[in-house]
Amino acid sequence: GRVLLRSVTMWLLLQSLLLLASCLRSAAAFPKGCYPSEEEGLKTFRCSNARLTEVPRDIPNDTNKLYLDSNRIPFLPRDAFRDLPLLLELDLSHNAIASVESGAFQGLAEHLHSLDLSSNRLVSVSKDAFSNLKAKVNLSDNPWLCDCRLQELIRTVDLVAGSSGGIVCDSSAQEEHVGKAFLQVIADTDFCNVYKKTTDIAMLVTMFGWFAMVISYLVYYVRQNQEDARRHLEYLKSLPSKQRRSEESSTISTVV
Repeated sequence: GRVLLRSVTMWLLLQSLLLLASCLRSAAAFPKGCYPSEEEGLKTFRCSNARLTEVPRDIPNDTNKLYLDSNRIPFLPRDAFRDLPLLLELDLSHNAIASVESGAFQGLAEHLHSLDLSSNRLVSVSKDAFSNLKAKVNLSDNPWLCDCRLQELIRTVDLVAGSSGGIVCDSSAQEEHVGKAFLQVIADTDFCNVYKKTTDIAMLVTMFGWFAMVISYLVYYVRQNQEDARRHLEYLKSLPSKQRRSEESSTISTVV
């Protein structure tokens, strides 16, 4: 009986040590300042205020909620979250994100319903970076350049309710737009239409320039030929009559 009890005790101790080693190994794999937890039945991974300068690679792939807020992440590369197919919420607020590559959120379209990019350094982002994304997106409190690109982006994403007022023009081709909410500005200004008109006018000016050059060349060519013909006729008049007739018939045949 004692042998059996001792064997069971040793087995339990061994299992406990293996479990502890596994936990320590998992903890060691996580970036400093990051830890997993479970909130409201959802698997959560928190890296808030962890001084991160890039998106961590060792995030558990069954994570539902990911907090990367209040770090120093400067940009989001392509496929930054491709190994997180079950992600529902992604908080990237209060970072230094100035660039989002096309495909940065690839693989998240199926489940992601909340994406927070507020309080970063976004100036201009292509709408392609958010293609197929169905999540509610917060883009407020960024130093936006108000132009056609931002207009296309706003039309592509589904903004978090109440966040649109925080998308303010930090810079614009038209000075009077600076400091105003972007949605307020595009109520009166269609940036993409203005751009199209400018492009059309530039194309018309270019075409007119080429047309004027062709006409000028034709006028020059005709005048030059007229001048040559006049000189030839004067030359013919100066010749003896017999030679002149021969030259004239030659000239006529050439003209014909």
